[in-house]
Amino acid sequence: MSVNLNKISTEQRNVDTKNIDLLSTIEILQKMNHEDHKVADAVKLALPQIAKVVDKIVEAFYQDGRLIYMGAGTSGRIGILDAVECPPTFGVSFDMVQCLMAGGEKAFIKAVEGAEDSLELAVSDLKRIHVSSKDIVIGIAASGRTPYVVGGIEYAKAQGCITSCIVTAANSQLAALVDFPIEAITGEEVITGSTRLKSGTAQKMICNMISSASMIKMGKVYENYMIDVQATNQKLIARAEGIVSQITGISLEEARNKMVIYKTVKKTIFAILSGVEDLEKINEYLDKTKGHIRNALKMVKKDDETYRNNK
Repeated sequence: MSVNLNKISTEQRNVDTKNIDLLSTIEILQKMNHEDHKVADAVKLALPQIAKVVDKIVEAFYQDGRLIYMGAGTSGRIGILDAVECPPTFGVSFDMVQCLMAGGEKAFIKAVEGAEDSLELAVSDLKRIHVSSKDIVIGIAASGRTPYVVGGIEYAKAQGCITSCIVTAANSQLAALVDFPIEAITGEEVITGSTRLKSGTAQKMICNMISSASMIKMGKVYENYMIDVQATNQKLIARAEGIVSQITGISLEEARNKMVIYKTVKKTIFAILSGVEDLEKINEYLDKTKGHIRNALKMVKKDDETYRNNK
């Protein structure tokens, strides 16, 4: 089926850059920078939509659901970038945030011919990961019409999933199809139709917001520190010790010694702030609150008050 690109806003010609091939290097960069300034404003207009999606993701996470991005080409690569950064940054499993890309992982480096046009491939990919009604599926597509993404969203809806999308074109098929659309209308590209530029930047900004805000609300961040960071190398070990020191006010040496006892940043911070020293009890409080320190501290306070009142 042929597609009328004239009806897709991301495919329109940018009149401000129509002679970009005649400009000097610095003038080309100035044109690009000028257009990039428009991206943040487009994302700002979409913040109320993004907020709704984040709240739905947090609800899904608390029910052991997953966040699943779907995309093709640049959009798929952006979804993968966001998904793969969540485990080392927030200490979550690789299953919790995933991205299905048309053509599979190999398409991250080299495009797989025809993959983005296959609705059936999207259904097969979702079946492979056993998508369920607990999950939230977000289709990423600049044009909002990529068949792989549309097919995936249609199948996800049929399974009872909450659905969303990240699109940068106005009046898109995806935005009309999903439960919670995110539309950051970035306008014509510097190079006509090259949606790896402004559209891709907007998509990356929105994915950053979605995953980061969701993890913050899940208690993966205390104040503005990554308290579930995985200390897997010397730099991250030093960061972990610094986080414990900064939050609790103890010295780096004390933080290092406490980390030996409690092993993780989160457990060490909780032990110090709560006064609970027994590791089994610490695990109990954090398990009950899905690792949310502030909620666990409230639980400790409530238990202490109950104990004093019953004495």
